[in-house]
Amino acid sequence: MRLHEVFDGVATVFEAVGVLAIVVGFLVSFYLWLSRLVRGEAGALQVLRTAVGSSILLGLEILVAADLIRTITSEPSLENVGVLAIIVLLRTVLSWSIQIEIEGTLPWKRALTESGGAILARTVAAERGRHEALDDRGA
Repeated sequence: MRLHEVFDGVATVFEAVGVLAIVVGFLVSFYLWLSRLVRGEAGALQVLRTAVGSSILLGLEILVAADLIRTITSEPSLENVGVLAIIVLLRTVLSWSIQIEIEGTLPWKRALTESGGAILARTVAAERGRHEALDDRGA
């Protein structure tokens, strides 16, 4: 097996993980939304929008990594570099628009260290803490 085939396999795994992050994130988002809706709590739609958007951001970041791996390890050509540039540009614009929609602020005006995964983790942790607080009150 050649090294190129190994890296192609790695890129395929990254693509699968990126898509899985989006799908699982949507399912978790739907669960969080539904649980708030059933309990009659406010902010259900905002939780859904934030969690779904964050899941998409995380998936896009992973998919960009897959594209980088695939392009770097493929036969060097101007066409491959051009395709990668267009893909990264489109995904970056999409990420920015989703992030603006979630946070209501421009990406360069927030902390530069927060990724889609960090936003998703914060949202899920906040919901988990809220559920634990509700369980403690009911016990």
